[in-house]
Amino acid sequence: MNHDLDETDLKILEAVEDDYERSLEELAEELDISKSTIHYRLNKLKENDVISTPSVSIDPNALGLNMLLITEVSVSHERGYADDIGDQLADIDGIVDVYYTMGDVDFVILARVQDRDQMNTLIDDVIAIEGVNETSSRFVMQEVETNADLMGTMSEEMRENVLDAE
Repeated sequence: MNHDLDETDLKILEAVEDDYERSLEELAEELDISKSTIHYRLNKLKENDVISTPSVSIDPNALGLNMLLITEVSVSHERGYADDIGDQLADIDGIVDVYYTMGDVDFVILARVQDRDQMNTLIDDVIAIEGVNETSSRFVMQEVETNADLMGTMSEEMRENVLDAE
């Protein structure tokens, strides 16, 4: 995890996470750091894979994807199953996140669909994967917080742990 980050790096990350499209001039003025320093540090953060590819945040509701499904998937435990089944789950239309977990279930998936027919098709596709034994789904009634603002969710302790990592 050690990327030799400092408080300046965290401030830059927080600023670009809010809006990656901001110019160096805007960032320099807001953070009171020179443009060249910001440019250098952003490049270093990209090279060290701290910043992955910039992306656009799309409101799923604008595309009619207003049904959010959380599904737990239990599978047969055979050698290499996590990668193989995980890849197959990720390839199903509508599935937006796949998590390999420890505990009572093997995978948790988040999916977005527009209607019940798509939801049924998605679950049928999950069950059709060889090695999938059981699924249990929940339907989100209201999205209370759907924020991918990683920096904004970090406690002061978490920030200190990043800064103190050796």
